Amino acid sequence: MARPRKFDEERAVDAAVSAFWAAGYEATSTQDLCEATGLGRSSIYNTFKSKHELFGRALDRYMAERNGELFALLESDLPVREKIRVHLRRIVDEECGGEDARRGCLVVNTAVEVAARDEEVAGELARDYRLRLEAIRAAVEAGQRDGDIDAGKDARTLAHLVIAAVGGLRVSARCGVGRAELEGIVEGFMAAF
Repeated sequence: MARPRKFDEERAVDAAVSAFWAAGYEATSTQDLCEATGLGRSSIYNTFKSKHELFGRALDRYMAERNGELFALLESDLPVREKIRVHLRRIVDEECGGEDARRGCLVVNTAVEVAARDEEVAGELARDYRLRLEAIRAAVEAGQRDGDIDAGKDARTLAHLVIAAVGGLRVSARCGVGRAELEGIVEGFMAAF
């Protein structure tokens, strides 16, 4: 008879998010995961089967949480242009002194580090991208109907542009671009709308 688990699986996934986010997939060892989760190797492998599977669960958790924040903002009562500005300013705040500064974004980091070599991860990132794209596109179209955004611009292209701006802000911050410059990028970007 199998012994019952004596740990909270969801808490272990949360701890794995932090470990992978801090060091990346390749640099996070099984020992690092044991230390982060408080679990032994056998518990990790019996529950998650592999480092890769645990990484997939951690990435899914991270994407769900981040998307939840974005979707809540997009559903708020703010005008759409302001929703986009707030979203981009949040990125600047995170990159320039928030508790997650210097870690960047697990999605962006994974796209750069893992996606080119791992079809499964690339597929998850593509699915996540489509979810964000469609949510932002719908918000842009609502803004066009309300007159907040130029109706002559392609909503899907603008949505792609928002996602590209997020990635660009995060990478620029990792390259040492400061808050004032990042805020200037946000305001320059907003002119596209």
